[in-house]
Amino acid sequence: MSMVKILLVEDHMVVRNGIKLLLESQEDFKVIGEASDGEEALLQLANNLNPDIILTDISMDNMDGMEMLKIVGQQYTSIKVVVLSMLNQIHYVIEGFEHGLSGYLLKNVDYNELLFGLRHVANGGKYMSVEISMSLLEKVSSGELFGEKRRFVTAKIEVSDREMEVLALIADGFTNIEIADKIFLSKRTVEGHRQSLIEKAQVKNTAELVKFAFQSGLLQ
Repeated sequence: MSMVKILLVEDHMVVRNGIKLLLESQEDFKVIGEASDGEEALLQLANNLNPDIILTDISMDNMDGMEMLKIVGQQYTSIKVVVLSMLNQIHYVIEGFEHGLSGYLLKNVDYNELLFGLRHVANGGKYMSVEISMSLLEKVSSGELFGEKRRFVTAKIEVSDREMEVLALIADGFTNIEIADKIFLSKRTVEGHRQSLIEKAQVKNTAELVKFAFQSGLLQ
């Protein structure tokens, strides 16, 4: 792997030095610049510093990481930006990715996840901390992210009480045999209910059925 050049933007010097030591202990990373806020970072870019990745905090004086991201996204399109923050707030994550963010990691990640995320971004991918991904998934499945805009389903479907019981257990990850044991039905009957639900929802498979059930409000 070729050397990945990093501009480190962090207003706490102790934190910055710690991250720098970690990165430079790896053969494939080199910290080519440091800044304590977005303004300093942009000044370095204007003076022809050319990092592959900017690793930045969000909360900083003068210019925060989100403001800097927007400018970098407009003026320096080849540079990838990764946020490393204490802030586990989904609206920052969504806003960041809308403005071209390549990665969002929490400062409580372990070293291996940080290095993995940066390498993944350097190879052209996008990365979110596992903790953020799980939080985002919970909010999507509960419909919390969408509020009144939640308009996924074009038709309501009629579902029997027994089908609802089967559906809830499918969503919890149980197999046909496990469901049959739980609600005292034959495996074939459970398979029939599963297939009936798939047909009623007009989806292709079980995964899409579960997604439909949450989006339509059948399951909460």
